[in-house]
Amino acid sequence: MCASYGLGGGPYPVEGEEPAFDLPPLDERENQARLVEWMREQKHTARITGKNARNLNPLITETETGRRMDFAWWWLHLGGRPAKFSAFNSRSDALMSKWRAPFQHRAIAPATWYVEKGTSFALDGEAFGIAAITTTAEQHDDGGDLLTYSLVTRDAVAEAARVHPRMPLILPRELHDDWLDPDREGDAELIAEMVAASDELSDAIHPAPTRKASEPASDEATLF
Repeated sequence: MCASYGLGGGPYPVEGEEPAFDLPPLDERENQARLVEWMREQKHTARITGKNARNLNPLITETETGRRMDFAWWWLHLGGRPAKFSAFNSRSDALMSKWRAPFQHRAIAPATWYVEKGTSFALDGEAFGIAAITTTAEQHDDGGDLLTYSLVTRDAVAEAARVHPRMPLILPRELHDDWLDPDREGDAELIAEMVAASDELSDAIHPAPTRKASEPASDEATLF
């Protein structure tokens, strides 16, 4: 499972040290400004959304007009309300049996790190996209639609498996279009393709010790 992830901060506490947030459309000027504000308010960390702490997190979707970034509720809503059962993670091997409807509405959660049982995991200086499934719920206060999501998880491998048997499904960039394509049906073939394609990145991700901003930067090129 994954209950915390983020952009910047975490293993990258020094400004300018974090990977570039270059996943489209995060690299667009307007979205960059929105991300800066979100990172300041949320201290770089995406957290599960609750009724009292209504934090929303950046999420990438595909629409008729192109790719866009919205801020979404991290816990799937079903029937217009937050699911009464755990709905912040969805197993890849259960998408067809338990999550078939949300599986037809897919998204990507941008990240530079995630946390599992107190251990931060990251790629070497690279932002990455975590597969997500979504629903929309009507907001009664203004009548607008609220985007809600759950992160897709897969069997953990390599170093991640030493901490927990599940890990986020991290998608290679060349398959982001396929995952986000609203015209492509969410089926067993799609999830099998995505899990197989994620093997290389899943093997590469590894623990990244958190360094306080006051600590001097290493002279070495690596952060890990």
